[in-house]
Amino acid sequence: MIKKNHSENKLTTSLTISFFMVVLLVYGCTSENSDSSKIKYISSWGGKGSLDGQFLYIEDFAFDKNGSLVVTDALRADVQIFDREGLFLAKFGGKGKQAGNMDKPEGIVVDTLGNYYVSDYLSGQIKVYDRQYEHVMNFGSQGTAEGQLLETEFMTLTPQDYLYVAEAGNDRVSVFDLEGNFQFTFGSTGSYEGQMIRPESVKHNSRGHIIVSDFGNHRVQVFTAEGTYLRTIGKEGKNPGEFRCPVGLALDKYDNLYVTDMGNNRVQVFDAEGELKYIFDETILPEGDMGNLHGIIVDDAGFIYLAATANNRIHKLQVIELGL
Repeated sequence: MIKKNHSENKLTTSLTISFFMVVLLVYGCTSENSDSSKIKYISSWGGKGSLDGQFLYIEDFAFDKNGSLVVTDALRADVQIFDREGLFLAKFGGKGKQAGNMDKPEGIVVDTLGNYYVSDYLSGQIKVYDRQYEHVMNFGSQGTAEGQLLETEFMTLTPQDYLYVAEAGNDRVSVFDLEGNFQFTFGSTGSYEGQMIRPESVKHNSRGHIIVSDFGNHRVQVFTAEGTYLRTIGKEGKNPGEFRCPVGLALDKYDNLYVTDMGNNRVQVFDAEGELKYIFDETILPEGDMGNLHGIIVDDAGFIYLAATANNRIHKLQVIELGL
């Protein structure tokens, strides 16, 4: 028997997950348990292309200091900014050789001063820009050691100014302060409690809990701010409360959790304790379009912004009764 080294095992796992993801994108099912009475369709915008307001591969969202919607695009290698009705306002980043250029931006957060932090999947760096979209600095380097980053995905910034970064390539979450100083990491490769396979997103709720979409294990896990495992939400499957490759996460002001269930072409909504509340899918849309779901974000008024990445569009929706 030939014994594979760690990097070969990681590559095999990555290829297996990638193949499974493609199959799900083609054959993913529409939920029979969708509750369209909970969600109202508002509008959509985008389309495939490199012009302002178009997309090639939408990843994640944030709101900036002006309340504008900030969108990362992995294939355009830039960040676009829109008002909440979909009007294009600005962009920054883009491909190139300068320090402020990007290779494959995925996650994004905005701090209280209005600075933007972008996780660049291919470079192993977090790139920082000021309110005027000028590049400030980069931190992190590509690798597997503590403090290094590999295949960075979606992030969260806590009120304590700690940046939590999901690392699909290292099967863990790494934590930094806003100066780029490494703090600690949690998670390891596997399927036991607290372990991960290609985590896609990390977000936090008002209790300070850290929530991780564990893509390769088809579940969501909840941790303390220090990285101690608390509980698991869901398992692999297509039934209500089950997942096939969960990706994006969002919390509303009541700590309801919204999960983009990519392989099942739907969004599942859970209460603060992790109990399923309802599901919605493409049946709420005028042109049914929830392929390859990625990022999601919810504002305090209950408006949802959802990345339908397969068709390069953002859907704006509204929760009809946000607190229920």
